[in-house]
Amino acid sequence: MKKYLAKKLLLLIPLLLGITSLTFTLTKALPGDPVLSMVGERAQPEVIEKIRRELGADRSIFIQYFEFGRSYYTNRKVFDDLLIKFPNTLKLALGAMVIAVPFGLSLGLLSACRRGTMTDRIISSLSVTGLSIPVFWSGLLIMLLFSLKLELLPPSGTGNIEFLVLPSITLALPAIATLTRVTRTTLIEIFAMPFVTTARAKGIKESRVNILHVFKNALIPLVTVIGLDFGSYLNGAVLTETIFGWDGMGRFTMEGIIKRDYPVIMGCIIAGTVMLVLINLLVDVLYHYLDPRIRLYEKSR
Repeated sequence: MKKYLAKKLLLLIPLLLGITSLTFTLTKALPGDPVLSMVGERAQPEVIEKIRRELGADRSIFIQYFEFGRSYYTNRKVFDDLLIKFPNTLKLALGAMVIAVPFGLSLGLLSACRRGTMTDRIISSLSVTGLSIPVFWSGLLIMLLFSLKLELLPPSGTGNIEFLVLPSITLALPAIATLTRVTRTTLIEIFAMPFVTTARAKGIKESRVNILHVFKNALIPLVTVIGLDFGSYLNGAVLTETIFGWDGMGRFTMEGIIKRDYPVIMGCIIAGTVMLVLINLLVDVLYHYLDPRIRLYEKSR
């Protein structure tokens, strides 16, 4: 396990270099000039050149690639801004998963146990609908209902749990739909396996069979889906954070892309890549403890 973790962490170095190099090259290839967008086209050439020198935009591409410490617009360190915005994104991701995981697993289990019934068809239809509706549309509908019509929660902003509820629900809807479908498909496959039939033939209670025998063997694909969703949320839910005015990494990344603020873009890409790799690493470690076959395979090697 230690060798595996060390190997994964070492692979993070070329992965970061590859992703940041591709992102930096594509961003630089975009038309326009960030300096001109800051000062305007009517500014004096001397002023433009002075700002270009202060920002380091007149240096070689190779030097600019490694110098992404401060934002072009705020002159703040990107790392300091990420430290401020990452906790907000973490709150939003955790809030979405707290809603998505229990609802998705419960609906998937109910749908699998009631396979072929009206309940199954209703849950399947709702899950397809949840996957089909765009996040920006569902977010606007939720804001219209709970904020403007019912006036129960604030429509936008960053703060306590009152501001967190609506974006968390919006972000959780597609995750609930995905978890429901994956849980249903996985459980139906396990229900047909011989060990489940044997457990039922022994007279074990149906609830005990579902929890100890069926659900336990379905954890591997479910943990994978949960880990991927959580990792993507930690990278910043761009649309959700923009709609609800949530001051997180997704909104920070969008602002950097719109303004062509290269240091901000590079900082967000690096932070997002590191978090994705660490989440995938955590999921792999969970495999080791959830599935005894993986431990036996490692020992045999």
